[in-house]
Amino acid sequence: MKSLIVLSALTLVGACANTKYSKRLEQLHDNIIVKDSTTVAKFANTITLEELKDQLYKISSQDFEGRKVGTKGQKLAANYIKSFYIDNNIQAAGDNSSYFQEIPKSFLPKDYETSENVLAYIKGTTDQTIIISGHFDHLGIEHGEINYGADDNGSGTVAIMQIAQAFKIAEQQGFKPKNNILFLHLTAEEIGLQGSLYYTKNPKFNLTNTIANLNIDMIGRVDDAHANNPNYVYLIGADRISKELHFISEKVNKTSTNLTLDYKYNDEDDPNHYYYRSDHYNFAQKQIPVIFYFNGTHKDYHKPSDTPEKINYQLLTKRTKLIFSTAWYLANMDRPLILNEDI
Repeated sequence: MKSLIVLSALTLVGACANTKYSKRLEQLHDNIIVKDSTTVAKFANTITLEELKDQLYKISSQDFEGRKVGTKGQKLAANYIKSFYIDNNIQAAGDNSSYFQEIPKSFLPKDYETSENVLAYIKGTTDQTIIISGHFDHLGIEHGEINYGADDNGSGTVAIMQIAQAFKIAEQQGFKPKNNILFLHLTAEEIGLQGSLYYTKNPKFNLTNTIANLNIDMIGRVDDAHANNPNYVYLIGADRISKELHFISEKVNKTSTNLTLDYKYNDEDDPNHYYYRSDHYNFAQKQIPVIFYFNGTHKDYHKPSDTPEKINYQLLTKRTKLIFSTAWYLANMDRPLILNEDI
């Protein structure tokens, strides 16, 4: 009987704790208010289908030879991205005030040459930073054929560029962000997330003050599961470190693009383990809240047939606007996100 009483008491304590936790979650959710939707939409609408398409045809052209790490084609792509930021007067954030963060050959797997991340940023008024990332490398030439990598990850690359341009236009019109916004184009994702690993070991902005990472990897196509409902995007990781980030993401979506947010691959039992397979994971390892935006795989994944004419540009535009709108909210927070461990 004594042990039964103890067990009942422990059950009651657990139930009370769960109730308090649920109430704190509810309060956290209710405290999130999305403001200035008209202003955000105004600048989101500077992201255009035409510019995304033009840039994606360039980044996935034969000129860049599939953008394999350390090759001429990858370096040409890095310079193309750099030129975009120079043309838009967006500041460099790399080594020695350059746009590049060099990754030495010694850091990379055997047989790969020196490579570089491309970094640009818009300065905020606080010491907090949000990072919008995506890899720009791909598989290069295999068996005499170019792997063009239009979706993987030309789509994420041009999305970041357009988001950066939209934030710059906003800044020029008097809407300076509170927090720094780092536009981080990563190399060497295809060989083990090496570019993001190098950045997290050699950050240009203090990781302690980095409040979120929005990572974009393949957002230009529709997978088989959504063939009849293409108005979607997969979100992975949003609630793993900060449920507040998850709530923000959902509320921003409802007030902006109203895409279907699919959490199928966020399941911890997902056999594909996508949470561990793109660059956000190295930030998550540092307890930085992350969202991974993804369209799922398709028959052209990691094949030469991943070409720009197969991209759904209307959908790419809509997904890019969602990420911009989410980044806008985060860029104007005056505190860090609340982590799950602190709820």
